Amino acid sequence: MKQLFILSCLLVIAFAARAQKPEYSVHFQGIGDNREFSPEYSYPQTIMGERTSIELGTTIDSLHRFRFGISHFFEFGAEADELKPNLIAYYSYDDGKDQFYFGAFPRLELLDFPLAMIADTFQYYRPNIEGLYGKHSWSWGHQAGFVDWTGRQTDTRRETFMAGSSGEMNFGKFFVQNYLILFHHALTATENPDEHITDNMGATLYLGYNFTEMTGLQQAFLKLGVMESAIRERGVDDGYNTGTSLAGQLYGEGKRLALRSTFSFGKGHQFMNGDPYYAQDSYVRTDLIWKFLQHKQLQGNFNLSFHLVDGSTLDQQQQLSLIYRFGNTD
Repeated sequence: MKQLFILSCLLVIAFAARAQKPEYSVHFQGIGDNREFSPEYSYPQTIMGERTSIELGTTIDSLHRFRFGISHFFEFGAEADELKPNLIAYYSYDDGKDQFYFGAFPRLELLDFPLAMIADTFQYYRPNIEGLYGKHSWSWGHQAGFVDWTGRQTDTRRETFMAGSSGEMNFGKFFVQNYLILFHHALTATENPDEHITDNMGATLYLGYNFTEMTGLQQAFLKLGVMESAIRERGVDDGYNTGTSLAGQLYGEGKRLALRSTFSFGKGHQFMNGDPYYAQDSYVRTDLIWKFLQHKQLQGNFNLSFHLVDGSTLDQQQQLSLIYRFGNTD
């Protein structure tokens, strides 16, 4: 790990020194997440730490960007080198209509999937997409897709990858959102009879209405739709185990405060990288959000979350997020 860290630093320094227009960016994220959860529904824990990411590179013709860097998550109470740093190295293209990324690049602000499909803890411990991402935008909406290689096959490590797409279409105050995800959990390089390939996939379709103008808030909308999931373990399950639910979200955001309430009613879902609460047949999550810091380079949010399961069990969660960015790029 130390050799990787030193080599990465030398690479980014050498690249920046040779670039005609050297650019840099530093991203600091403070994370505090206390989860008072019922063990039968989700894992109770406290996650506190900070992630620092440094990128160096250059941009050619304002369209083609090359970046090299490193990202490290230090969990408070652990050894500084307990978690290995993540290498950042990617090419990106952006002309305002089309976006394309290839390499190992931050997923933050690129992917925004329902928590049922990709849990927030996935962002904590696996901040980069290692693969590719593309997005095309129209005046009335956009559609994006990605492939993330999450596990290279070895004698002890199973091969895994995740792929998905998401998009939105706008029709006046109405909008339609779509999400599709696939996770493939393959085998190790050795022949182990206890291992079985697992296929996991799902989709969500929302129809929403934007009523911001009616409220005077900065943002306000309601969306309702259907969530589907399917999972099977080859050689074990007789077909796919499926889940279907009515899903929705109500959101209102003011200058300093926001309210978000998300629900899923129906047969529970099994997403291997998703929030386990959604495995329940009846689940409502309500977030009270306080935006206590708002600055061009610094944002701070505090979330007080309530998780209602089957109309009877009420769990709570407190999340603190502090993000600081600086550099000579946008």
